[in-house]
Amino acid sequence: MKAFLLAAGNGTRLRPLTDSIPKCLVPIRGVPLLGIWLSWCRRYTIDDVLINTHVHAQAVCDYLAANDFGVRVTVSHEPELLGSAGTLQQNRAFVAGEPRFAILYADVLTNADFASMAAFHDEYQSSATIGVYHVAEPRHCGIVVTGENGLVTEFIEKPQRPRSNLAFAGLMIASPAVLDEIPRKAPADIGFDLLPRLISYMYAFTITDYLVDIGTMEKYEAAQAQWPGLCAAPEPTTCSRA
Repeated sequence: MKAFLLAAGNGTRLRPLTDSIPKCLVPIRGVPLLGIWLSWCRRYTIDDVLINTHVHAQAVCDYLAANDFGVRVTVSHEPELLGSAGTLQQNRAFVAGEPRFAILYADVLTNADFASMAAFHDEYQSSATIGVYHVAEPRHCGIVVTGENGLVTEFIEKPQRPRSNLAFAGLMIASPAVLDEIPRKAPADIGFDLLPRLISYMYAFTITDYLVDIGTMEKYEAAQAQWPGLCAAPEPTTCSRA
């Protein structure tokens, strides 16, 4: 299976950590987020990953050159940010001919059971499946309202009056047809520009494993104490403490 690992954010809220490295390389208990993600991908037989870069791109390339995760990695550099959906559009040839592929946000720290999410996606044969989780502050997130069997009936990015506390978790499985729904503009965002177009065509899979968006210093510092490691989730093959 192939995956887009979206890693080009500026990480301004994590300064001074991100003054010299990109957000995807900030360490969690000594292991960069990117290393945790690539170990997670290998764990769930995602063997071909495209990573987009922007600031501190050479640091990402150097890290990949120095570490072998058993996953093929393609780097797509963006001198100007394309937006999360714009990256998918620019690199749609990467998933040409694939029946399904994953979209992953590199600033999320999780040990989510992707095998269960993929099985759920296959069961409903939907155009897209998004991982969701319960949040305490829904006004700061992309919020999902669901109907029968998890069919998404509403998606609003950062709503003023949330109708739910189910938030998009930054994990998604999609078919290539989803790429046709991305608007032809730059930048284009998954939350603002793509997911609202998939209402009634995508399902939500609730993630109950550890998951946190490493978007602020407060969350980053909490993750250092709380991160249980990949071994805390069901292990399909061998166990890694990345």
